[in-house]
Amino acid sequence: MSAAPAPEPADVCIVPGCGAEAVRHLALAEVRATFDGLPERGRRAPLCRAHYRQWKKATKERRALDRLGR
Repeated sequence: MSAAPAPEPADVCIVPGCGAEAVRHLALAEVRATFDGLPERGRRAPLCRAHYRQWKKATKERRALDRLGR
């Protein structure tokens, strides 16, 4: 019998000082508009549940206008 594969390490939230498990991945440029001091790490930004909700609330109006076609 072969050994079971090791579980994949979960992504952690990109917001400095958080370290919680990421549940969403957004474009880094989108997240930079809400959070300051994000590290330069790829194109996608993993966010935990709490920071995703914070991003969602901060960008609610802008996203609504984008859907309407401004």
